[in-house]
Amino acid sequence: MIFITESEARDSFARKAELGTRRQVVKTPVFMPVGTSASVKAMSPRDLEEVGAQVVLANTYHLYLRPGDDLIRRAGGIGEFMGVKCPTLTDSGGFQVFSLSSLRTVDDEGITFRSHIDGSEHRFTPEKVMNIQKNLGADIVMALDQCPELPAEDEDMKRAMRRTTDWAKKCREVELNRHQSLFGIIQGGVNVHLRKQHAEEIQSLDFDGNALGGLSVGEPKEDMFRVLREVAPQLEENKPRYLMGVGSPDAIIEAVRWGMDMFDSVYPTRIARHGTAMTHDGTLPVRNAQFAEDFKPIDEECDCYVCRNFTRAYIRHLIKADELLAFHLMTFHNLHFMMELMRQIRDSIDRDEFMSWRKQFWRRYYDRQPPE
Repeated sequence: MIFITESEARDSFARKAELGTRRQVVKTPVFMPVGTSASVKAMSPRDLEEVGAQVVLANTYHLYLRPGDDLIRRAGGIGEFMGVKCPTLTDSGGFQVFSLSSLRTVDDEGITFRSHIDGSEHRFTPEKVMNIQKNLGADIVMALDQCPELPAEDEDMKRAMRRTTDWAKKCREVELNRHQSLFGIIQGGVNVHLRKQHAEEIQSLDFDGNALGGLSVGEPKEDMFRVLREVAPQLEENKPRYLMGVGSPDAIIEAVRWGMDMFDSVYPTRIARHGTAMTHDGTLPVRNAQFAEDFKPIDEECDCYVCRNFTRAYIRHLIKADELLAFHLMTFHNLHFMMELMRQIRDSIDRDEFMSWRKQFWRRYYDRQPPE
């Protein structure tokens, strides 16, 4: 994997770079749609290509359980199985396993859990997770980590960090496919001291990229921003920096400000399925009655397929009638919005106007000033 910084902002840590993979060059900062079970809900691979998705995610835990990683290996890998042309990324499944709560137990060697599908018992170790991801064949794969629930006592957080470091070392020892790049994951909750300590440990293992995990899991946004301000600039400059599970515009913009490069979240697709669109003037609850006779597009400044061809009134009708087309049109628009947002971010960094662009975006989208 090749990572080359193209331009850096002078008034922040924001940077624009190119991430080279076997499939194509990815321009960062980048937002990556989530296709948990090898499908971005309501979107075809052709749709993803049209909105400009550069990387698509899939989930190791879900694909291991169904349809099975060996089947995907025999299909040629997750990209071929899904029919996408862009690079792919698989997470380790650690977050999903830890979210099972009562269905799993953790020890220093790994995680024993019961399937949410049929209750069958399974075990993830660092080595097994790496071999599953080797079968899945994604371009970027993640080391197994322990993501503790917040709030967590310092001792619990330290235990999770120690396990994550030990597991990261074991993950590094597994030989992956030649085209695969492995990222390490940094934990530490909202404790800046622990985050910095764990960042040093993970970076000493020389992964292809570094990720911040365990944020956007219920903590106040102010705590996330504080961690990003103190930790992100300390991450290795010559490698991609990935903020996991973050997809709201405010969090992405503030993370870019402090030097992060890669983002993923179900946020834009989930709110789409609940009838909310993202626009230049903030979110728009299209499902509400006030739009029943509104013949304007979702966003008059958007040039996506949906806004060129359909009205708020029509899409609201589809939502209220439970027509599947509603999910597709709303999701298509929201992902187009996210890709356009990332393009604007990259362009503002190129022009060395990121901080002024940031203020304008916050004022218009959120109707308030950005954080200091």
